[in-house]
Amino acid sequence: MQNSDRNSLLKLALALSIITIIYNIIEGVISIFFGLQDETLSLFGFGVDSFVEVISGIGIFHMVLKIKNNGNETRDEFERKALRITGTAFYILTVGLVISSFYNIWINHKPETTFWGIVISSISIITMTLLIYYKKKVGDALNSEAIIADANCTKTCLYLSFILLIASVGYTFTGIGYIDSVGSLGIAYFSFKEGRESFEKANSDKLCSCDNH
Repeated sequence: MQNSDRNSLLKLALALSIITIIYNIIEGVISIFFGLQDETLSLFGFGVDSFVEVISGIGIFHMVLKIKNNGNETRDEFERKALRITGTAFYILTVGLVISSFYNIWINHKPETTFWGIVISSISIITMTLLIYYKKKVGDALNSEAIIADANCTKTCLYLSFILLIASVGYTFTGIGYIDSVGSLGIAYFSFKEGRESFEKANSDKLCSCDNH
């Protein structure tokens, strides 16, 4: 591969990481706003998760920039620190969602509407699918295990979007309040999983616990 082609691919990888960060910020703000307004815990939890993903995304951006500058894919202390912060935030989110979900089930809380959950999750599914596709394409072209691992780990965001969509559609058509809480518990499960994987990556040179998924 010529240097010009490699540089172009690395610039695209950087652009994809920046898009991921910006998208998660926007998604987080909108999801939390409508989650609070409509009293839907699954959408609120989804929004908080998006903000945690921003921290992870900054670590990925740093990694890609490092690959571009010196070709080094070894994890450095900045990335490890970002992963530990990310893992801690995911664990806090997990505890908050579990407690809130069971409380909402106990009092039979019902959201005002889950319309925005359907809209946001649908947009997220399309966006994450495209990001996974292009990240994997760039990673394969560069033969970069780190970028391919990032593409594979982005699948978790896709799974969360499907959980939100199912919970939102389920409530819209049935009006059963605990469906929103069950969706929140699904998001809590993946948050816990992401937190555990973040600490595993921070404490080793493992690129992604979902490499083979």
